[in-house]
Amino acid sequence: MPGHANIIIAENADRLAVMGVELFCRNARRGIERSGRFAVAISGGSTPRAMHRLLAREPYVSEICWQKIHLFWVDERLVPAHDPASNYGAAREDFLAAVPIPTEQVYSMTSEKPPEDAAAEYQQKLEACFGKGPEKFPRFDMIFLGVGPDGHTASIFPDDYTAETTDLPVVPVKGGNPDLYRLTLTVPVLNHAKCAVFIVSGRGKAPLVKTLLTAEPSQLPARKIQPVNGRLVWLLDCEAAELLG
Repeated sequence: MPGHANIIIAENADRLAVMGVELFCRNARRGIERSGRFAVAISGGSTPRAMHRLLAREPYVSEICWQKIHLFWVDERLVPAHDPASNYGAAREDFLAAVPIPTEQVYSMTSEKPPEDAAAEYQQKLEACFGKGPEKFPRFDMIFLGVGPDGHTASIFPDDYTAETTDLPVVPVKGGNPDLYRLTLTVPVLNHAKCAVFIVSGRGKAPLVKTLLTAEPSQLPARKIQPVNGRLVWLLDCEAAELLG
Protein backbone atom coordinates (compact mmCIF):
# COMPACT_ATOMS: atom_id res chain seq x y z
CA MET A 1 0.00 0.00 0.00
CA PRO A 2 1.28 3.50 -0.79
CA GLY A 3 2.87 5.13 2.22
CA HIS A 4 0.76 7.27 4.55
CA ALA A 5 -2.40 6.85 2.46
CA ASN A 6 -5.71 7.49 4.20
CA ILE A 7 -8.47 5.32 2.71
CA ILE A 8 -12.06 6.50 3.22
CA ILE A 9 -14.96 4.41 1.94
CA ALA A 10 -18.41 5.81 1.24
CA GLU A 11 -21.52 3.62 1.09
CA ASN A 12 -22.46 4.72 -2.43
CA ALA A 13 -21.67 7.23 -5.17
CA ASP A 14 -24.02 9.88 -3.77
CA ARG A 15 -22.39 9.71 -0.36
CA LEU A 16 -19.00 9.79 -2.06
CA ALA A 17 -19.85 13.17 -3.58
CA VAL A 18 -20.99 14.50 -0.20
CA MET A 19 -17.79 13.32 1.50
CA GLY A 20 -15.72 14.90 -1.26
CA VAL A 21 -17.37 18.30 -0.92
CA GLU A 22 -17.15 18.14 2.89
CA LEU A 23 -13.42 17.44 2.56
CA PHE A 24 -13.17 20.45 0.22
CA CYS A 25 -14.99 22.68 2.72
CA ARG A 26 -12.93 21.60 5.74
CA ASN A 27 -9.62 22.08 3.97
CA ALA A 28 -10.73 25.41 2.51
CA ARG A 29 -11.54 26.73 5.99
CA ARG A 30 -8.18 25.53 7.34
CA GLY A 31 -6.22 26.96 4.43
CA ILE A 32 -7.92 30.34 4.71
CA GLU A 33 -7.41 30.44 8.47
CA ARG A 34 -3.71 29.69 8.09
CA SER A 35 -2.72 31.70 5.04
CA GLY A 36 -5.68 33.82 4.01
CA ARG A 37 -6.46 31.82 0.88
CA PHE A 38 -7.06 28.32 -0.46
CA ALA A 39 -5.37 27.17 -3.70
CA VAL A 40 -7.00 24.04 -5.12
CA ALA A 41 -6.72 22.14 -8.40
CA ILE A 42 -9.65 20.04 -9.63
CA SER A 43 -10.08 17.33 -12.25
CA GLY A 44 -12.68 16.57 -14.87
CA GLY A 45 -14.61 13.34 -15.38
CA SER A 46 -17.98 11.99 -14.28
CA THR A 47 -17.10 11.13 -10.67
CA PRO A 48 -15.91 14.59 -9.53
CA ARG A 49 -18.76 16.31 -11.37
CA ALA A 50 -21.22 15.06 -8.75
CA MET A 51 -19.09 16.75 -6.10
CA HIS A 52 -18.77 19.91 -8.17
CA ARG A 53 -22.55 20.25 -8.47
CA LEU A 54 -22.88 20.10 -4.68
CA LEU A 55 -20.47 23.04 -4.35
CA ALA A 56 -23.17 25.26 -5.85
CA ARG A 57 -25.85 24.10 -3.41
CA GLU A 58 -26.66 24.81 0.20
CA PRO A 59 -25.37 24.31 2.76
CA TYR A 60 -21.98 24.01 1.06
CA VAL A 61 -21.97 27.12 -1.12
CA SER A 62 -22.38 29.31 1.99
CA GLU A 63 -19.71 27.43 3.95
CA ILE A 64 -16.96 28.46 1.55
CA CYS A 65 -15.39 31.92 1.47
CA TRP A 66 -15.26 32.04 -2.31
CA GLN A 67 -13.47 35.39 -2.30
CA LYS A 68 -10.43 33.55 -0.92
CA ILE A 69 -10.49 30.57 -3.32
CA HIS A 70 -7.93 30.23 -6.12
CA LEU A 71 -9.14 27.54 -8.50
CA PHE A 72 -6.88 25.69 -10.93
CA TRP A 73 -7.20 22.60 -13.11
CA VAL A 74 -5.11 19.43 -12.88
CA ASP A 75 -5.35 18.89 -16.63
CA GLU A 76 -7.35 19.94 -19.65
CA ARG A 77 -7.99 18.96 -23.22
CA LEU A 78 -6.98 21.80 -25.54
CA VAL A 79 -10.45 22.40 -26.91
CA PRO A 80 -12.71 25.48 -26.75
CA ALA A 81 -14.56 26.03 -23.47
CA HIS A 82 -17.90 25.24 -25.13
CA ASP A 83 -16.67 21.82 -26.31
CA PRO A 84 -18.23 18.89 -24.39
CA ALA A 85 -14.69 17.57 -23.78
CA SER A 86 -13.65 20.72 -21.87
CA ASN A 87 -13.12 20.24 -18.13
CA TYR A 88 -13.42 23.98 -17.61
CA GLY A 89 -16.67 24.09 -19.57
CA ALA A 90 -18.11 21.30 -17.43
CA ALA A 91 -17.08 23.06 -14.21
CA ARG A 92 -18.59 26.32 -15.42
CA GLU A 93 -21.86 24.51 -16.04
CA ASP A 94 -21.75 22.56 -12.77
CA PHE A 95 -20.87 25.27 -10.25
CA LEU A 96 -18.74 28.21 -11.41
CA ALA A 97 -21.69 30.18 -12.75
CA ALA A 98 -23.44 29.84 -9.40
CA VAL A 99 -20.72 30.68 -6.86
CA PRO A 100 -19.25 34.11 -6.04
CA ILE A 101 -15.65 33.34 -6.89
CA PRO A 102 -13.75 36.26 -8.46
CA THR A 103 -13.19 35.59 -12.15
CA GLU A 104 -9.51 36.54 -11.87
CA GLN A 105 -9.09 33.69 -9.35
CA VAL A 106 -10.31 31.05 -11.80
CA TYR A 107 -7.25 29.84 -13.71
CA SER A 108 -8.59 27.83 -16.61
CA MET A 109 -6.30 25.97 -19.01
CA THR A 110 -8.32 27.01 -22.04
CA SER A 111 -6.15 28.46 -24.77
CA GLU A 112 -6.23 29.04 -28.49
CA LYS A 113 -2.44 28.81 -28.63
CA PRO A 114 -0.28 25.84 -29.75
CA PRO A 115 0.36 23.28 -26.97
CA GLU A 116 3.86 24.48 -26.02
CA ASP A 117 2.70 28.09 -25.86
CA ALA A 118 -0.39 27.11 -23.89
CA ALA A 119 1.79 25.34 -21.32
CA ALA A 120 4.02 28.41 -20.98
CA GLU A 121 0.93 30.56 -20.55
CA TYR A 122 -0.36 28.34 -17.73
CA GLN A 123 3.02 28.39 -16.03
CA GLN A 124 2.71 32.17 -15.98
CA LYS A 125 -0.70 31.83 -14.30
CA LEU A 126 0.84 29.55 -11.67
CA GLU A 127 3.66 32.01 -11.06
CA ALA A 128 1.19 34.90 -10.79
CA CYS A 129 -0.59 33.09 -7.95
CA PHE A 130 2.27 31.32 -6.19
CA GLY A 131 5.11 33.68 -7.03
CA LYS A 132 8.69 32.84 -7.94
CA GLY A 133 10.05 32.03 -4.52
CA PRO A 134 12.75 29.56 -3.51
CA GLU A 135 10.39 26.60 -3.98
CA LYS A 136 10.72 25.10 -7.43
CA PHE A 137 7.10 23.99 -7.72
CA PRO A 138 3.80 25.56 -6.61
CA ARG A 139 2.42 24.10 -3.38
CA PHE A 140 -1.31 23.57 -3.64
CA ASP A 141 -3.39 23.32 -0.51
CA MET A 142 -5.39 20.55 -2.15
CA ILE A 143 -5.48 18.63 -5.43
CA PHE A 144 -8.36 16.39 -6.52
CA LEU A 145 -7.52 13.51 -8.85
CA GLY A 146 -9.25 10.70 -10.68
CA VAL A 147 -7.96 7.42 -12.08
CA GLY A 148 -8.47 6.15 -15.61
CA PRO A 149 -8.96 2.45 -16.43
CA ASP A 150 -5.33 2.24 -17.59
CA GLY A 151 -4.07 3.68 -14.30
CA HIS A 152 -3.47 7.19 -15.62
CA THR A 153 -4.17 10.23 -13.49
CA ALA A 154 -4.39 13.86 -14.60
CA SER A 155 -3.18 13.54 -18.22
CA ILE A 156 -0.20 11.45 -17.16
CA PHE A 157 -0.41 8.28 -19.22
CA PRO A 158 1.42 4.94 -18.96
CA ASP A 159 4.74 4.84 -20.83
CA ASP A 160 4.78 8.61 -21.31
CA TYR A 161 7.38 10.03 -18.95
CA THR A 162 7.09 13.65 -20.07
CA ALA A 163 5.18 14.76 -16.97
CA GLU A 164 7.34 12.71 -14.62
CA THR A 165 10.90 13.65 -15.56
CA THR A 166 10.46 17.34 -16.29
CA ASP A 167 11.34 20.20 -13.98
CA LEU A 168 8.40 22.23 -15.32
CA PRO A 169 5.10 22.56 -13.44
CA VAL A 170 2.90 22.05 -16.50
CA VAL A 171 3.54 20.33 -19.83
CA PRO A 172 1.66 19.58 -23.05
CA VAL A 173 0.93 15.94 -23.87
CA LYS A 174 -1.10 14.05 -26.46
CA GLY A 175 -3.17 10.99 -25.72
CA GLY A 176 -6.13 9.65 -23.83
CA ASN A 177 -9.67 9.14 -25.00
CA PRO A 178 -10.36 11.22 -27.00
CA ASP A 179 -6.81 11.37 -28.34
CA LEU A 180 -6.16 15.10 -28.11
CA TYR A 181 -3.49 17.57 -27.13
CA ARG A 182 -3.75 18.36 -23.44
CA LEU A 183 -2.08 20.27 -20.65
CA THR A 184 -1.30 18.56 -17.37
CA LEU A 185 0.27 19.45 -14.07
CA THR A 186 3.37 17.32 -13.63
CA VAL A 187 4.18 14.59 -11.11
CA PRO A 188 6.48 16.87 -9.05
CA VAL A 189 3.68 19.42 -8.66
CA LEU A 190 1.16 16.77 -7.62
CA ASN A 191 3.64 15.38 -5.11
CA HIS A 192 4.30 18.86 -3.75
CA ALA A 193 0.68 19.32 -2.63
CA LYS A 194 -0.31 19.62 1.00
CA CYS A 195 -3.13 17.16 0.30
CA ALA A 196 -3.81 14.99 -2.76
CA VAL A 197 -7.20 13.28 -2.98
CA PHE A 198 -8.14 10.47 -5.35
CA ILE A 199 -11.90 10.12 -5.85
CA VAL A 200 -12.92 6.81 -7.44
CA SER A 201 -16.31 5.17 -7.87
CA GLY A 202 -17.79 2.15 -9.55
CA ARG A 203 -17.28 -1.62 -9.59
CA GLY A 204 -15.39 -1.36 -12.86
CA LYS A 205 -12.52 0.39 -11.05
CA ALA A 206 -12.30 -2.19 -8.23
CA PRO A 207 -9.50 -4.35 -9.75
CA LEU A 208 -7.44 -1.25 -10.53
CA VAL A 209 -7.98 0.17 -7.03
CA LYS A 210 -6.83 -3.12 -5.54
CA THR A 211 -3.70 -3.05 -7.70
CA LEU A 212 -2.92 0.55 -6.80
CA LEU A 213 -3.46 0.12 -3.07
CA THR A 214 -2.29 -3.40 -2.30
CA ALA A 215 0.15 -4.58 -4.98
CA GLU A 216 3.88 -4.08 -5.15
CA PRO A 217 5.01 -0.71 -6.53
CA SER A 218 4.17 -0.43 -10.20
CA GLN A 219 4.77 1.96 -13.06
CA LEU A 220 1.12 3.01 -13.22
CA PRO A 221 1.00 6.82 -13.14
CA ALA A 222 -1.51 6.98 -10.28
CA ARG A 223 0.86 4.97 -8.08
CA LYS A 224 3.52 7.66 -8.51
CA ILE A 225 1.46 10.24 -6.67
CA GLN A 226 2.99 10.23 -3.19
CA PRO A 227 3.03 13.70 -1.60
CA VAL A 228 6.46 14.31 -0.11
CA ASN A 229 5.34 16.56 2.73
CA GLY A 230 1.61 16.20 2.47
CA ARG A 231 -1.35 13.86 2.91
CA LEU A 232 -2.60 11.27 0.43
CA VAL A 233 -6.32 10.41 0.61
CA TRP A 234 -8.19 7.74 -1.36
CA LEU A 235 -11.92 8.47 -1.29
CA LEU A 236 -13.80 5.42 -2.64
CA ASP A 237 -17.35 4.20 -2.84
CA CYS A 238 -18.13 0.64 -1.73
CA GLU A 239 -18.13 -0.70 -5.29
CA ALA A 240 -14.66 0.68 -6.06
CA ALA A 241 -13.40 -0.68 -2.72
CA GLU A 242 -15.04 -4.09 -2.84
CA LEU A 243 -11.83 -6.03 -3.58
CA LEU A 244 -9.82 -4.44 -0.78
CA GLY A 245 -11.12 -6.89 1.80
